[in-house]
Amino acid sequence: MSVELRLALQERRSADLAQRVRRLLGPFTGDEAGLDAGCGTGSVALVLAPHVAEVVGVDTRADYLDAARAKAPENTRFVEGDVMELPFGYAEFDLVCCHRVLHHVRRPELAVAELARVARPGGKVFIADQLGSVDPLVSYEMDRFESLRDATHQRLLPEADIRGYLDANDLVLLSSEVTREKVDLEERLELAGFDEEERLRIRGPAPARPYEIEVGWYVSRKHGP
Repeated sequence: MSVELRLALQERRSADLAQRVRRLLGPFTGDEAGLDAGCGTGSVALVLAPHVAEVVGVDTRADYLDAARAKAPENTRFVEGDVMELPFGYAEFDLVCCHRVLHHVRRPELAVAELARVARPGGKVFIADQLGSVDPLVSYEMDRFESLRDATHQRLLPEADIRGYLDANDLVLLSSEVTREKVDLEERLELAGFDEEERLRIRGPAPARPYEIEVGWYVSRKHGP
């Protein structure tokens, strides 16, 4: 996904994301250390920063990190790293966040294990992602379409998979919700800069337009005091 498209989506979602972060992760003491794993252009880090002592954003793409730094307050920093092998020690963060990342990850179970590893005992792990269907044929078609639209897409996870990864890492689910979101395909194609030949190729397997996706939001706590 281009930096321009990422920033456009971030701007559109920022008010809703800020409200959800306050509601799902608060109340805050102001002393927390937060992590935005797979931060992209810094969506979660930037809305979390006013409430905590420090936020670190991690991503593999230097251009995303540069765009995030351009908007970052003083208590936020961004470093290069992989969500499947986070460059931090055990139990360094009070709040560990992973927003719309898992469907881009080749081994999402490793990513969730890493989120749990760097969370402090008693700390919170926040995961949000587009969900796949429990019907494998429906999921296959959606994954095929998403891969055409975004080459970094791997697989949409059904809700049961995400809950299973939390359980496997001894993370206790505190709250969860599923929301529906309309996607304007033509706008996404325009922002992504696809030429007309590429747009025709992507439109073929696309769902009815505009189409809706489901997004799951999960907050869990790592065992400890």
